[in-house]
Amino acid sequence: MGKLLNSYAMPHPPIIVPWIGKGEEGKVQSTIDACKKVSLEIKSSKPDTIIFITPHGPLFRDAIAVSDEKRIDGSFKDFGAPGIRFAKEINTELTKRVINEANKKGITTASINKKTSELYNIEFTLDHGAMVPMYFIDENYRDYKIMHITYGLLSKSQLYEFGMIIKKCIEEMDINAVIISSGDMSHKLSDDGPYSYSPYGEVYDSSLVEAIRNKNILGIFNLDENVVKNAGECGLRSLYILLGALDGANYNSEVLSYEGPFGVGYGVFKFGVESGEGEKLFNKIKAGEQEKLQNRRKNEDVYITLARESLETYIRKGKYINIPDYATEEMLKEKHGVFVSLKKFGELRGCIGTINPCRENVAKEIIFNAVEAGVNDPRFYAVNGSELDDLEYSVDILMPPEKAEFEDLDPKEYGVIVKSGYRTGLLLPDLEGVDTKEEQVKIALKKAGISKNEKFTIERFKVIRHR
Repeated sequence: MGKLLNSYAMPHPPIIVPWIGKGEEGKVQSTIDACKKVSLEIKSSKPDTIIFITPHGPLFRDAIAVSDEKRIDGSFKDFGAPGIRFAKEINTELTKRVINEANKKGITTASINKKTSELYNIEFTLDHGAMVPMYFIDENYRDYKIMHITYGLLSKSQLYEFGMIIKKCIEEMDINAVIISSGDMSHKLSDDGPYSYSPYGEVYDSSLVEAIRNKNILGIFNLDENVVKNAGECGLRSLYILLGALDGANYNSEVLSYEGPFGVGYGVFKFGVESGEGEKLFNKIKAGEQEKLQNRRKNEDVYITLARESLETYIRKGKYINIPDYATEEMLKEKHGVFVSLKKFGELRGCIGTINPCRENVAKEIIFNAVEAGVNDPRFYAVNGSELDDLEYSVDILMPPEKAEFEDLDPKEYGVIVKSGYRTGLLLPDLEGVDTKEEQVKIALKKAGISKNEKFTIERFKVIRHR
């Protein structure tokens, strides 16, 4: 019978590789020392397979990507060190078995090989999320095959269950395996980092470190969503899969190191597997998701309810709903342009709207635009039924636009419309990451296909936003 051995969460900043850091790596010596400790422990346990879960391979909204060829290679050429190369044999038997078992459970996977990589227009290569931990492991131990996984933007319970599937396959195939969950923590610890400082960064990092130190697994899955969203992290979904693989196992969690000198949090965590059985948490995690869904729907207003039920009815029954009895007098009598936006796990999933009213009232405007946002936004494939419970909606009711000059704009208060001939670009107000009027106009021009050197007119408008 196979066994999941001690497993680890490791960061992946290329700067900790000496050939790339060129002296700067000394500022993260605690992280380097912890990675070297992991390497020696892996050498001692001698796994025949190491499973790398990374954020930086092919990322899909609806599927977990799994590399499925006999071999895969990569290098640090993008980081100025092309001479540091990796060539790894993939455990194809384990890979195919995990893919098959996941599909049986309704967890979609994308099998990435040389052929499908061309289809998806991506490179078939190892990414730095896998190669940085691999660099340290290979210093002491190289006698292993790999499984290379890029998490997808799936629900927490699906990612956790995928980890459970990995464990089941390991045991059934008589494999001794280590899992490496690759990911950095907050990227917003200071203005020196890749993003501007956010107080949420420190809150996120300290909360996650404390939860791991105390083996508070449900606490990890119940981290405040607003904190997670604004922390700028990239490793939490990798960790969900690793923790799923530990479901029902007896293990201890240990913080080997944590620091953030470059404005990014780097944590090295050990999950030491011991004999005996542990707690099974999948049902509690699933129940927690359902409770959040019910609370969200209980607190939504009628505008959001109408948008949600419009899309759900269309996806499930293939038809538009009639205006429901709960529609307010305001929704039935007023006419406005309406934008409906969909998000899935904090990421945009669709947004379609009308600048001016196209139908007899706001209610019908919402009904049609909710369906358009879910089915016909050209940036995304159509929403499918399995995604409906994961969607969050916002409805913007547009007030009549007014002519404006550049200095009249305020991206937090006003949306903007730019026009040049038949080309029109619109950007809603108060959007995450759009903090200046320069950014706002630049994005609106790009959406319209208007060069900044062309003549164009500006209008501004307010919205009544329902979330």
